[in-house]
Amino acid sequence: MSDIATLNHNESARQAAASNEPFQVRPIGGLIGAEVRGVTLSADLDDTAIADINAALLKCKVLFFRGQSHLDDAAQEAFAARFGETVAHSTVPSKEGTSRLLELDSKHGTRANSWHTDVTFVDAYPKISILRGVVIPPAGGDTVWANTATAYANLPQPLRDLADTLWALHSNAYDYAATRNTAAIDNESEREYRKQFTSTLYETEHPVVRVHPETGERTLVLGHFVQRFVGLSQRDSDRLQALFHDHVTRLENTVRWRWTQGDVAIWDNRATQHYAVADYGDAHRVVRRATVHGDVPVGIDGRKSRIVKQETRA
Repeated sequence: MSDIATLNHNESARQAAASNEPFQVRPIGGLIGAEVRGVTLSADLDDTAIADINAALLKCKVLFFRGQSHLDDAAQEAFAARFGETVAHSTVPSKEGTSRLLELDSKHGTRANSWHTDVTFVDAYPKISILRGVVIPPAGGDTVWANTATAYANLPQPLRDLADTLWALHSNAYDYAATRNTAAIDNESEREYRKQFTSTLYETEHPVVRVHPETGERTLVLGHFVQRFVGLSQRDSDRLQALFHDHVTRLENTVRWRWTQGDVAIWDNRATQHYAVADYGDAHRVVRRATVHGDVPVGIDGRKSRIVKQETRA
C-alpha cells in the first residue's frame, strides 16, 4: 500500500477560520492527490497550519481545497507568499491589477492541454504552483496531475540507470503544433499568446533526474518543454521521451480533478506534471495561478541545471 493510502495525518483540535470542521487530508488517488478539508486559505493562517499544508503537499504532491470563493487576487498572492517568494511568469505579463498572478483565460489562447511541469525552460523553475478556479465551464475543463517521483521509482532498473545519466534541453520554443489540433491554434488570440510566450527565448539544460531538496526523492524532469536529450539525435530523443512519458502518465500514477468555482489546487512543481484537458468547446474557462520561486535542480551527481540561452526577441 502506498504512503498516501496509509496517510494518517495529524488532525489537531485547531479549527480553520470560519469553519467548524477539523483539518483533514483525504487521499484521492493511491499514488497522488488529496483533498484538504477544514481550512480556509488565507495569509493569516498560523505557522502550524502552513507547516501542515506543506507536509501534506510533500507527501501527496497535489492538494485540493473546495469552497475557497472568499479568495480574491490579492488574497491568493498573499497566501502564496507564505510558502516563499512569489514570482511572475518569465515571459507572459501578469494579470492587470496584480503583481505576479498569471491568468489563464480560454478566450485568449491559453489552453495548455499537454503534459508539462511549469516553466522548466528556466533554471530555477517554480517549486509550488497555486491555481484558483475563477470561471469554470459547466462540463469539462478538468486538470490531471502525474507523480514524477513514483514514475521514477517504478521504472524498470535499466531505465532508471539510463535516466540517471541523461540531461535534457528544455525551451519555451517547444513544438506547439505537435501537441495541438492545427485548427484549434489557427486564430489570432492564440498566435498572439504564442508570440508573447516566446518574447524571450530560453534554453536550459536540466538533469532528467533531480534530487528533491526537501524530501530527497528522485523525480523526473520532463514534459513538453523538452526539445531533446543532450548528446542524442532528435530521432532518438523523441523515441526516448515517448518511452519515459508513457511511464509518467500511466493512469495509476495520476489524479484528475473536476473543478468548481472557488476551488484551489496546490501542487509541488518539483515532483509533478499536469495536463489541463481542453474538452469544453467554446465554453469559458478562467483560472489564475500564483507561483513560488524554486531552487536550481541538482542531479544525482551533484551537478546543477544551467541556462544555455536567454535571448530577447524584437
